[in-house]
Amino acid sequence: MHEYVSFNRKIQSAAGASISAASSAALYGKGIFTTVAVFNAKPFLWDKHWLRLRGNAEKIKIDLSEYDKETISAALAEIIGVNNLEDARVRLTFFDEAPGGIWSFTAQTKTSLLITTAERREVSPTFRLTVSPFQVNSASPLAGVKSCNYMEKIIALEEAKKRGFDEAVQMNERGEIVSACMANIFWTINGELFTPSLKTGCLPGTTREFLLEKIKCREIEANSETLKKADAVFLTSAGIGIIQISEYENRKYETKFEQITRLIQSI
Repeated sequence: MHEYVSFNRKIQSAAGASISAASSAALYGKGIFTTVAVFNAKPFLWDKHWLRLRGNAEKIKIDLSEYDKETISAALAEIIGVNNLEDARVRLTFFDEAPGGIWSFTAQTKTSLLITTAERREVSPTFRLTVSPFQVNSASPLAGVKSCNYMEKIIALEEAKKRGFDEAVQMNERGEIVSACMANIFWTINGELFTPSLKTGCLPGTTREFLLEKIKCREIEANSETLKKADAVFLTSAGIGIIQISEYENRKYETKFEQITRLIQSI
């Protein structure tokens, strides 16, 4: 992470940005975030990110009345300039500073906004994928919400890395493919592109939405064995872009499908 951040629309050192220890964000992880890719010093798909942030805030009752798209766009541009970003990533996090229903106190700020920046995530040239033992609950009130309550995802990713993999596919309670821990997933079979439907509980990623607008793709419910039959598997997110998987559960994918990656990335 870079030294300078934007906290409540003020540039400061990352070490000096803090939220109340008694806030709902600190006590319960009540907050939402999004990671935005930066290309040529410009935030990519910012409109989609903002719409998702607003929708997520409404779903879990976070007050964004003090914020609007134009103000946050200006804050984004400022921190991109201060940290001299060209190709990087930016995370916007809204913390609910209001008191919770269990522990009450007087809050001075309803919602705080932290904008942090970093370089693009490094991706292994031989990206290996496994199946996570931890399921996603498609009926959870947080299904499809990019909330700060992210420990389940972190634990699933760390478990996969301990076994020597780069990422893991998570299933829901019905055994359907949902996503990777930190990315959406796509695959091709006989030249046709597929991705899990939102019914599975997957996050409606902005890169996922962008691809669905640009390329013919079927949103389906499928089990983990489907990926072993696939010709190629891809992960997508703002942090990693679009990458092709090299191996899934000892199933290795041929390099001839790299042209699919180049085709998608050229859009």
